[in-house]
Amino acid sequence: MQKLNANDIAALEQEIARAIQAGRHDEAGILWLRILDGDPDNVKALTALSQRSFRGGDLLAARALLKRLIAAGGGNDQQPWINLAVVCQGLRDEEGEAAAIRGALTIDPNDMLALLLRGNLLERQGKTHEAARAYGAAASVAPPMEQVNPDLRPALAQAYNYRDKYNQEFGTFMDRHLAPFFKDMQGEQLGRFRESVDIMFGRKRRYESQPALFHFTGLAPVTFFDRGLFPWIETVEAASDAIRDEFLSVLKDDQGFTPYLTYPADLPHNQFAQLNNSPDWSAYHLIDKGQNVAAHAARCPATMAALAHAPQPQQTKRTPTAMFSLLKPKTRIPAHTGVSNVRLVTHLPLILPAGCGFRVGNDVREWEMGKAWVFDDTIEHEAWNDSEQLRVLLIFDVWHPQLSEAERAMISAMSAGISEFGGMTGGFEL
Repeated sequence: MQKLNANDIAALEQEIARAIQAGRHDEAGILWLRILDGDPDNVKALTALSQRSFRGGDLLAARALLKRLIAAGGGNDQQPWINLAVVCQGLRDEEGEAAAIRGALTIDPNDMLALLLRGNLLERQGKTHEAARAYGAAASVAPPMEQVNPDLRPALAQAYNYRDKYNQEFGTFMDRHLAPFFKDMQGEQLGRFRESVDIMFGRKRRYESQPALFHFTGLAPVTFFDRGLFPWIETVEAASDAIRDEFLSVLKDDQGFTPYLTYPADLPHNQFAQLNNSPDWSAYHLIDKGQNVAAHAARCPATMAALAHAPQPQQTKRTPTAMFSLLKPKTRIPAHTGVSNVRLVTHLPLILPAGCGFRVGNDVREWEMGKAWVFDDTIEHEAWNDSEQLRVLLIFDVWHPQLSEAERAMISAMSAGISEFGGMTGGFEL
C-alpha cells in the first residue's frame, strides 16, 4: 500500500472515532490496519491493534504488535513493556516476560506493577530469595492499600504475604543457625543482639530512626565519635603522608578506579541517579566486601599496614571495606544513610581543597588534614566539593566500640548465616 501522509492518517483516525462511537469495533479494527499498512511504525495503530488482539485472545499477534510498538518508539513508556510482560506470561514465554519486566523497570525502577510482575515470575520459577526481594521492593513503594487500584490489591496482598512468610522462614533458619553460638556463649550479655535479630525479621518493632538492614539495639546514635574511643587512630594519622604518596602513585597511572555507585539500570537508585556509574564519585578499592584487592593492596603497603591497626569488622562477603574515595570538583553526594550501625566509618583526608564539607545529622564539619574522624553512617549524612580541585579521602570501616567481643562474634556468625542462607549478598558498601 502507498505510504500515508499526515492528512490521510488524520482522516482515517476520524473515521475510527466515528466507528467506535457507533459501536462498529470490527470496522475500527480494519481502519487501524489500513493506517498500519500505510505507516508501519504508527504508534497509535500498534497500540490499538495490540489491545484488540489481547482482548480477542490472540496473544501471539498481541506479542508481535507490542514488540513492533516498542521498536517504533513506544518503549519510552513503561506501559507497553508491562503489557508485553502480561502477554508473554499468558504465552508462558518466561524469557520474554523477564525481558519486558526489565524494560519497564529500566524506565521506572519504582513501578509497583512491574515489581509485582517480577515477583510473580520469580515465584513461579521457584527463585525464593529473588522473589522475596522483588515483592519486598514492591511493598516498599506501594501506597496504603486503600489507595491502590482494587484490581491490584490481590497482587499487592500476595507480595506482603510472600515477604512476611519469607522473613518468618529466614528468621527460623537464623534461630537454628545461631543456637550453637548462643550455647557456647552462655553467660554473655547478648540481649541486645537477640532483640536486634528479632527486629531484623519483623518479630519486634523498631521505635527509632535506624539503619536500613540491621539495627543493633542499645547503641546510641552518635554523629561524630570521641577520638578517645579509638586508640589506634593516631597511628593511622601518623601514616598520612605515606598513604597520600601511595595514592598519588596509583592516581598517576589512572588504573583501577571505578564509579563509587554501579546500580543496574532496572534497580532503584533514587537520589543517586546523577552519580550512578559516574566518574564524578569514584573509588580505588583496597579491601572490597571482606577481601583484599590483591593488586591494589600490593601497591599500597603503608596504607594496608596502617589499616591493620584498626579493628575492622568481619562479616562474610560484606566487611571489612577500605578504599580511596575521590570526589570531583562541583560535586555533591546527596543525603543518605547506611545499612547497619554495628560498624562505623572512618575518614582520613588526603587531598583537601577549600570548599569541601560534610554533614551528619545536624552536625556540619570540615575535614582537617592529618586528622581522621569516625562517624555513624546510619545517621543521614551528605558531602560536597564546591572547589575546583579533586577531594580524596581514605575511607574504611571499624567495629562500633560499644560492642563486646561476644556481640561482635555473634554478628559475624549471623553474617555467615545470611550468606549460607543465600538470601543476601553485599549491601554493606561504605
